[in-house]
Amino acid sequence: ETWVPWWLVTQKPQPPPNKTRMSAQAAAPAHPSSTPSKKVNAAKLYVRGSVSNGMGLAILYCLSHYLGLQRYVLIAGGIQLFVFIIHGLPYRSEKFYDLSGSFTHLSVVTASLIFDERKRSPRQIFAAISAVVWMSRLGTFLYARILRDGRDARFDGIKPVCLSFMGAWTIQAVWVSLIELPVVLLNDRDDNLGLGLTDLVAMGLWIVGFLLEAAADSQKMAFRDKPENKGRWIRSGLWRYSRHPNYFGEMLMWSSLAFLASSSTGFTISTKEAAVMHFAWLSPLFTAFLLLLVTGVPAVEKAGFKKWGSEPEYMNYMKNTSCLLPWFPAPEMKED
Repeated sequence: ETWVPWWLVTQKPQPPPNKTRMSAQAAAPAHPSSTPSKKVNAAKLYVRGSVSNGMGLAILYCLSHYLGLQRYVLIAGGIQLFVFIIHGLPYRSEKFYDLSGSFTHLSVVTASLIFDERKRSPRQIFAAISAVVWMSRLGTFLYARILRDGRDARFDGIKPVCLSFMGAWTIQAVWVSLIELPVVLLNDRDDNLGLGLTDLVAMGLWIVGFLLEAAADSQKMAFRDKPENKGRWIRSGLWRYSRHPNYFGEMLMWSSLAFLASSSTGFTISTKEAAVMHFAWLSPLFTAFLLLLVTGVPAVEKAGFKKWGSEPEYMNYMKNTSCLLPWFPAPEMKED
């Protein structure tokens, strides 16, 4: 059923009552288990929305005030609010949620490069290009997924109430602002320290992380596209060696960029400007928090146990396969 904005709803003439049906309904005894369709707990959603928006705005304020990142916070928050108001709210739609996230990433990175004229160092250029490449791949992948699936079930429970639905967009502004800290902090200052061996290693690790995430996502999508795999879990390719290789690649990428940000100071905290650079580590820490404790591993594995928890092969895979770091695969089960 298509959702229509409340301000467009008009009263429609009702058809005349069906007397036969009314008589039958009146004659039928009331059943104690007869209940209307599942109701929305609006009060709970208002509380959830108040918490998510309140916490999100508090984090954005701290980034803006204490790290001096006002322009980037305004860009991230402004874009998310704009897309929510013109499309997300009127149509109760998450169709452009991921795409707007990628555009917000791009806008923040571009702003860090063009707002102040500076001679850019190889470290700064690499960080900016890496962020653009990452967001382009991830945004395209997520948008293609929602076009294929038609919707994102994660939003079903929060869309009925405006405040809770808005919380998702506020949190996305926080996500962009925190994730891009290594890139923004690097490009918001002069970087006069030359590249060292450790910088080159960090750049190489970023490439490894990117390839891991891209390959894992591609393998999973190809697996799901095969009819014979419907309703099954993937345990081939990179997924044979790790239960979440894409998450490992994601955390490796942002840890590498945070390392570059700290490296630009010579790993010192001798000045306030140098100390601020180390806040870039909030990026991989926030990524790990989301993936390991909130929306990533817990949600995916809870759904997996619900579907396949009674199958010995699945339990063998879960018990003997590394959660993140690709490692030795689970041993094959012996046949009885």
